[in-house]
Amino acid sequence: MELIIREAGLEDAQLLADLTRASWSGKVAVTSSGHRETAVQVLQHLQHGGGLILLVDGEPVGSVRWLPLDAESDVWDILRMGILPSHRGQNLSQHLLEAVIHCAQEANVRELRLAVRHDQPRLMDLYSAYGFELAPELEYIHGNPLEQAPMVMRRVLLDN
Repeated sequence: MELIIREAGLEDAQLLADLTRASWSGKVAVTSSGHRETAVQVLQHLQHGGGLILLVDGEPVGSVRWLPLDAESDVWDILRMGILPSHRGQNLSQHLLEAVIHCAQEANVRELRLAVRHDQPRLMDLYSAYGFELAPELEYIHGNPLEQAPMVMRRVLLDN
């Protein structure tokens, strides 16, 4: 199995939207906005932040994105990480997470943040293994106001 992680370009917006919807199908609550992801939304994310695509044997099977916070450009929110159902159970999301951490370190990002839905608490163990800690004092700015606010986790990369 050959794994490649490549940076997503603007031309990958539709691919990332498709990967997100397919990865989240049957895994994330249908009320999540990720199920209604469009190439236009992804393009905005890529223009302001970035993204990565995971390929297995040349086939795109997962993706992740990040956006810098408006008020703190050296803090990134990790968004929309997902692996296609046909490739789950192989710990592939760990490769995406490691790659985002590496990109952030290369860009001198001070802190990474991500949100964990209350219906997916098992993800907290994965993120904790990579140095993320629960940050109840932080509010997730991309949350759905019609749902319970997700739990925010953070990983400090650089001290102020």
